[in-house]
Amino acid sequence: MTLFEEEVEDKDKDKWIVWLDDASNPLGHEVGAVLVSSDEQYIPFTAKLGFDYTNNIAEHEACALGIQAAIDFKVKLLKVYGDSALVIHQMKGEWETRDHKLVPYQAYIRKLTEFFDEISFHHNPREENQMVDALATLASMFQLSPHGDLSYIEFRCCGKSAHCCLIEEEKDGKPWYFDIK
Repeated sequence: MTLFEEEVEDKDKDKWIVWLDDASNPLGHEVGAVLVSSDEQYIPFTAKLGFDYTNNIAEHEACALGIQAAIDFKVKLLKVYGDSALVIHQMKGEWETRDHKLVPYQAYIRKLTEFFDEISFHHNPREENQMVDALATLASMFQLSPHGDLSYIEFRCCGKSAHCCLIEEEKDGKPWYFDIK
């Protein structure tokens, strides 16, 4: 690792990350965000859109959802990743917002960015957005009433079978395969 890579790594170690996406199907349009803490805790968020929208509105809704979640967790250093080139480039100030429906979103998200000491926006390919895409798709499978909030969903990666937690090591000093042999 070079000195530059170490400096970049040290600089980013306290930053949180939020991944954004949306999904749609016959039941409606949903948005999702996954907030990743600096110690790599994954916190998923999702919401159904109960109003008329376009795809670009949904992408802006996902952005607002993720940034609001980071504010709720009192995050001060944030990196925002999304697969919508439009949202990311507009938030970076590289592209204009011409659609009159998106102007209020742009203003609102800009206001939210004031809660951070540092915030940056990054475009990532759709194939690198799998977790949050799955989350938004999962939300699209539920039919909720307008105020039908569900509690948080916990995702875990299990490295071994659940029953392995009951297996105890024998204290005879012989390798595990001794009795089988």
